[in-house]
Amino acid sequence: MTQKLPSTKQILTHFETKDPIMAAVIRKAGVFQLSRNRNYFLVLCKAIIAQQISTKAAESITRRFQALFTAQNPTPKEVVRISKLKLRNVGLSGQKVKYLKDLGARFLDGSIRPHRLIYQNNEEVIKTLTSVYGIGRWTAEMFLIFSLNRIDVLPLGDLGLKAGIKKIYNMRSLPSPKKMLALGKKWHPMETVGTWYAWRIQDAEIITY
Repeated sequence: MTQKLPSTKQILTHFETKDPIMAAVIRKAGVFQLSRNRNYFLVLCKAIIAQQISTKAAESITRRFQALFTAQNPTPKEVVRISKLKLRNVGLSGQKVKYLKDLGARFLDGSIRPHRLIYQNNEEVIKTLTSVYGIGRWTAEMFLIFSLNRIDVLPLGDLGLKAGIKKIYNMRSLPSPKKMLALGKKWHPMETVGTWYAWRIQDAEIITY
């Protein structure tokens, strides 16, 4: 289910008790803002485009990708029908073109039923989405955060989260999954909030999908 976002007071009360270092970051960075994009297909397209490239490169390619479609709003049918060459010409790799085509096909054939996802728990959503060619756990986790606004998501494979944790906790190297899980236990049930502030500590721009 989608969750109501916690208030600033709730967030600070939680982190001041569980993780004072993160609480100090939260006070400095300001209000937690997480937009919810109900266009599930577009969120997943954006997450696929963003795989393994910088935020700026992803934004640039995403803009060009969306410009190919009416009102910059690609539908599954349009993505399936559009030529591979047009998709390659906006900067997408051959692999990502395959991923986007498969995603469109899964929406069309009912493999992914958007309205069911709301009622699934996090692991069920991840299992559904990772059945799509090219969607891994990280992409599914971005969907949980930005489409379903789940508050308890800790994307262990996210480079931005790793870099943010390294900076916040003054580590010599990027944190291991074990260290990240230990932090996640402290942050629970607000892992998404901790992740969001770890992103903000490096980039003033608020990440959206």
